[in-house]
Amino acid sequence: MKRVVHPIEVESYRRLRARLDTSHFPTLTRAVVERVVHCAADLEYATDLVMAEGDLVRAHAALHGGAPVVVDVEMVGAGITRRETVCRLRDAGSEPGLTRSAHAIRLAYEQVGPGALWVIGNAPTALEELLTLDADPALVIGLPVGFVGAAESKAALRASGLPAVSNVSEKGGSAVAAAALNALLYHPVPAEEKP
Repeated sequence: MKRVVHPIEVESYRRLRARLDTSHFPTLTRAVVERVVHCAADLEYATDLVMAEGDLVRAHAALHGGAPVVVDVEMVGAGITRRETVCRLRDAGSEPGLTRSAHAIRLAYEQVGPGALWVIGNAPTALEELLTLDADPALVIGLPVGFVGAAESKAALRASGLPAVSNVSEKGGSAVAAAALNALLYHPVPAEEKP
């Protein structure tokens, strides 16, 4: 089913593009940058986000091929439209040396195994835990927010070599992480890739 875009969103993107030239970005990178900037009304994300187009191309194919989507908190899942997500935070308990968010990531990995898309917008400890697992992700959208551990966990993600979308600053959050995933969801599948 084709996504119907509301006129307000069309006008918002027109205004965004009048203030920010995104034409130099590759196709999927541009989609992610614009969706995140649109969601946060923060033009600085255009220079703060870090991603590789090749990773996004492979993640886009995995996503549209049915790979599971795991989120760290329900708020991220609520922002992802047109797709079911896995969130195990309600099932997480207190494990020695782990936050609930980190334990939830372990539980989700046990459920979905390798090849998922991971969308972390809240807890740096969730991202840190994911990096200890052999998750072989299709993509990690690591955009946790905060003054404690957020920038450091995103730097560790970039250093890991995993396919990722992250940003350099402490900025991030559930809406931003969901927006990055939605950019890939909303972007059409090329005709030659459709079943």
